[in-house]
Amino acid sequence: MIILKIISKTIGFINQSIAAVGISAGVAVAFTNVVARYAFDASLTWATELTIFLFLWSAFFGAAYCFKKDAHIAVTIVLDVVPSKIAKGMLLISHLVTFVFLLAVAYFGYQYLQLVIELDERSIDLWDMPMWIPYSVIPIAFTFAAYRVGERIHGILSTSHDKILKESEAEQVLSGMGIGASRNADNENIQELNKMVKEVEKKTGGLL
Repeated sequence: MIILKIISKTIGFINQSIAAVGISAGVAVAFTNVVARYAFDASLTWATELTIFLFLWSAFFGAAYCFKKDAHIAVTIVLDVVPSKIAKGMLLISHLVTFVFLLAVAYFGYQYLQLVIELDERSIDLWDMPMWIPYSVIPIAFTFAAYRVGERIHGILSTSHDKILKESEAEQVLSGMGIGASRNADNENIQELNKMVKEVEKKTGGLL
């Protein structure tokens, strides 16, 4: 649907923008504070807290964006050895658990945000800024992450079980070396490739 595509692109843009701006601004503020402290013997009292908040926002929204790219660390050794139908079911269950967890954190994060607003908690160093502003990263980022996992669940449900698994990291590296294009090669080449993949995974422990 067009609406879902617009929502997806909007969330992606927000995640990328905040992650990039947050890390860049955090480094700039921290660097400026170091220069001011050692070169001019003048510390910026608000710099430390602002840097922490910028890095937190960058990390949370960057993590939400990683769900879109499926870039989070995952142990797939079991999925690689079980039948594809079982692997699809295991993937679906793990993503459902992740989805529920992310929504739960977003919900309780929102409740905590309401408490902070009610107590009128404010920052000491950041110009009396209301603390609900930096704390709002939790419900927003986790909601975005849950949406991305929901997209992944839809993708799993709509994908055939025999195509559900991606290439292993070893296969991806070998493919990048021009070796992996042998899916349609003869049996001898396929056996040689499989042997090479197993050897690479054995030496790296599956962690390239």
